[in-house]
Amino acid sequence: MDNKMFCFQCEQTAGCTGCVRNAGVCGKTAATAALQDELTGALIGLAHACENNPKTDATDRIVIEGLFTTITNVNFNDETLKEMIAHVHTEKSRIVPGCSACASPCGNTSDYDMKQIWDADEDIRSLKSLILFGIRGMAAYAYHALMLGLSDETVNNFFYKALSILGYDYEMNELLPIVLEVGEVNLRCMELLDKANTTTYGTPVPTKVSLTIEKGPFIVVSGHDLKDLELLLQQTEGKGIQVYTHGEMLPAHAYPKLKKYKHLKGNFGTAWQNQQKEFDQVPGAFLFTTNCLMPVKPGYADRVFTTEVVSYPEIVHIGEDKDFTPVIEKALELGGYSEDQHKTGINGGTSVMTGFGHGTVLSVADKVIDAVKSGDIRHFFLVGGCDGARPGRNYYTEFVKQAPMDSIVLTLACGKYRFNDLDLGEINGIPRILDMGQCNDAYSAIYVAQALAEIFGCGINELPLTLVLSWYEQKAVCILLTLLALGVKNIYLGPTLPAFLSESVVQLLVHRYSLTPITAAPQDLDAILGRG
Repeated sequence: MDNKMFCFQCEQTAGCTGCVRNAGVCGKTAATAALQDELTGALIGLAHACENNPKTDATDRIVIEGLFTTITNVNFNDETLKEMIAHVHTEKSRIVPGCSACASPCGNTSDYDMKQIWDADEDIRSLKSLILFGIRGMAAYAYHALMLGLSDETVNNFFYKALSILGYDYEMNELLPIVLEVGEVNLRCMELLDKANTTTYGTPVPTKVSLTIEKGPFIVVSGHDLKDLELLLQQTEGKGIQVYTHGEMLPAHAYPKLKKYKHLKGNFGTAWQNQQKEFDQVPGAFLFTTNCLMPVKPGYADRVFTTEVVSYPEIVHIGEDKDFTPVIEKALELGGYSEDQHKTGINGGTSVMTGFGHGTVLSVADKVIDAVKSGDIRHFFLVGGCDGARPGRNYYTEFVKQAPMDSIVLTLACGKYRFNDLDLGEINGIPRILDMGQCNDAYSAIYVAQALAEIFGCGINELPLTLVLSWYEQKAVCILLTLLALGVKNIYLGPTLPAFLSESVVQLLVHRYSLTPITAAPQDLDAILGRG
């Protein structure tokens, strides 16, 4: 390919085919994209070095951080990418010290040239992309669990296996099982993170979250990392600063250990793709803990801070010491609003609910079962996944609005911002919209589905349950692979099919799993419910 860059890992990739010019739709430059490919190639070389040589916990962390760094909307900073590549090379030199000085190098542990994947046969490229993007998403979940002190050797070892395979010539029939193995291992990884979150912060409880921003100094925390939020809450306690969540941090309000901080007030704004408009000229500080950062605009650049793997040129980064003093000082300097700001969701609602994880839902399983048996609940929809800016995502709003009154809508991830401020009422005391948490909390939805299937004595595919998913980045990819690995069928996927899926792979997924592209909300509802 004679392009300035090539990237097609997110849903908004240019022309639904790939970003190839000076910059991607996400905002990363061609130079940044090249460095992310170089980092991935270095990780493949490191994985090959570990095939016959022992790794360590330090190696595991470098691999996980490296993969996480290449997820969409994480790192836009060429300098920190170069530092990460250097870390990988240093670790490889430690593991195979003789390779760098070898007079007759065999090339077995050399950095891999990612063009070999991007220029490969489209079916091979498609399957290798599924593996790569899947493990990138899984690395994010593994990273969050690691920050809370938990890891899993099976998960960690699989990263090396998958990376190694990317660097070898495999045929379709050899790659397909690995694709599904990504999904299998990711389920284990999401279970690990669920354990890390709940053992650290308690079982989420249903919580009403205000969208009002109170007067006075405030900090908005975005991303996914609960540990960073906790540390900030500790450091801001008693300083007259209010703390608000943004995007995927919304479910933090439901954790008992975080709820005890009275200055954790509410949620700011809507989904991640609206931040450039919603953050402009706002008199508060913003802290990004993980991905979902967009290119920072001048109107608020002086009040944005990053931490962990997130990095953006000329933006202040909070290092491993986790001293949030610069964030705190900026919030105090700006002073916040002089009067309360009564903000709304995209549908005009003034509050949202969260906290309906598997612990809460299954605690009222008897009510759910009775409602199903009586006919009060006839269908469950899981409408969740990533949000994004591409036209057509209002489909998910319309789908939920038009879902029949005898149905329950489960949701998770930032796609819920399309409808989570709607009041759809209740069925026998059960709210019709149940927010199960972040994207990584897809484990909750799977756990509940498996539990209900066991209770009703049937398979998941026999439940009155339909999954209607929206995707944007790589964490959604690994969740989809998990669902496929579990044999879940009849999943509706949109707003577009991934550009990295070749026609042959699409046909395979349609044939084997009845994967269905979304069309229009009324049409899809009719098909799902057998109407018309």
